[in-house]
Amino acid sequence: MNHSKITVLIWCFLILFSCKEEQKITFTDVNISSENNSIVVVNIPEAIGNSTIADRINSEIEQTIISELHIGNRDDITSNSIKEGILNFNNEYQSFVKNFPESESIWEAQIDGEVMYQSSEVISIALTTFINTGGATGILNITFLNFESESGKRLENNQLINNLKAFKTLAVPYFNDAIADQDVPLDAIQFKLPANIGYSEDGLVLLYNIQDLSPYLNDILEFAIPFEVVQDILVYNSL
Repeated sequence: MNHSKITVLIWCFLILFSCKEEQKITFTDVNISSENNSIVVVNIPEAIGNSTIADRINSEIEQTIISELHIGNRDDITSNSIKEGILNFNNEYQSFVKNFPESESIWEAQIDGEVMYQSSEVISIALTTFINTGGATGILNITFLNFESESGKRLENNQLINNLKAFKTLAVPYFNDAIADQDVPLDAIQFKLPANIGYSEDGLVLLYNIQDLSPYLNDILEFAIPFEVVQDILVYNSL
């Protein structure tokens, strides 16, 4: 093989290698705020790396946070960025103060995000939102976002599992054990899959927010099913 052919092969290898490297996504923690903001704190992971994949992931995170910060009907959302969402939340609070000057209520919103799990096939992110708009306790809500690692595409729960019927059968005993730990009679709550299912180091996590099982529970219900139990019915490999 002559020198020119060797050079071409080396360049081809380097190009292929660099393309694979570009696909890798990493995350950095960011704090997002706006001017004159004192009641909203947003700390979330931001995807960096391949711009197409990172943009898709960051866009989904952004839209979720904008929705969480919105006061009122979700169909009326006008914010185009997290900063706008923070600004609108602050404006709603100022409007509240103006209309109810006698009220001593202080609004607050805190959103924290973390990468629960990341592999070559799937990425799971949890967003924890606490919002108080003058109520006695405020509202705590956790949202799982799952993404395909190679494309950044958002994955719905039914895209994670290839046999929902079998998965429900596997999940019921774990659900019953978690309910029993809460001192709730098993026949009080009928099993259903939660809105939040995601990957973690402990296995596939199922999480029910307080409102999902109200009025039976006063706290979030969460449990993990080990990967070795569900591996055969997962669309994306956990290894």
